[in-house]
Amino acid sequence: MNLQRAYYLLAAFYSLLPLMGLVAVFSGGGTPLAVAYIALGTVAAIGLWGYILKRGFMNPRMWRPFAALLAVGAVAQLVIILTMSVPNVALTWMLTSSIFSVMMVILLYHYGDRDQPLWATTEEADAARQLTALLDTTSPLIAVRREGDHENSVNVDRVDGQYCARVTRRSNKGQEAFERRFQHPETLVFFLEKFANVTVQDFKTSR
Repeated sequence: MNLQRAYYLLAAFYSLLPLMGLVAVFSGGGTPLAVAYIALGTVAAIGLWGYILKRGFMNPRMWRPFAALLAVGAVAQLVIILTMSVPNVALTWMLTSSIFSVMMVILLYHYGDRDQPLWATTEEADAARQLTALLDTTSPLIAVRREGDHENSVNVDRVDGQYCARVTRRSNKGQEAFERRFQHPETLVFFLEKFANVTVQDFKTSR
């Protein structure tokens, strides 16, 4: 069995857990928190499938906080189990959710990393290919974007295997300069468009 197939089986198993929870609830084996367990398990399964299929589901900003929520919940439940008397039904739910949360926390934390091609739109992926081609011929790349009394200048280069963007934003209120590094050009394109209002076309016209 290769690793990818193992991941598929893992995702299928985690997808079954919320369904098993529903069956338990309708069979009279639920707890007051059963709905919360099922809802969190469903969202976690969606994220796991996204991680395995390398597709972006929902918003990348939500997955790391969600992973942190699962981690805090698992620790809190273990503390309750060890320090309090818990009914058997509740104990089963709490142990199951805590144990199966461990791997989900790790995988969803990595899934929530914005610096991955899977979060790029089709337009961003295409722009990233163009930007990479430009860097292959000219490095560093420099672009300047002016809108009214605002001016954004960007210097893009490859540094130690990463894509480095140095941005300077000027206006009547002053000047701001900052630097960011990314592993993937798709994330760089997203960053430049969002925080500097600069596109790949700006680099082409500035050459």
